[in-house]
Amino acid sequence: MSDTVKKGARITGADRTKLANELTKKYSSGASIRALAESTGRSYGFVHRLLTENKVNLRSRGGATRGKAKK
Repeated sequence: MSDTVKKGARITGADRTKLANELTKKYSSGASIRALAESTGRSYGFVHRLLTENKVNLRSRGGATRGKAKK
């Protein structure tokens, strides 16, 4: 689908629903929002918005976290 959509083109209706479902499936299987944005040629914000509109539970941010010091 991403090949047929021009970058920056407005996506509405059935196309938007189809893209949202594809992205939801990929995100649920471990893909990051940034990776999805890059693969579709859309912005991080657009992908984030589609996922939240689709009622997806977003994962917390990754990276190093400050846990308890190991003894």
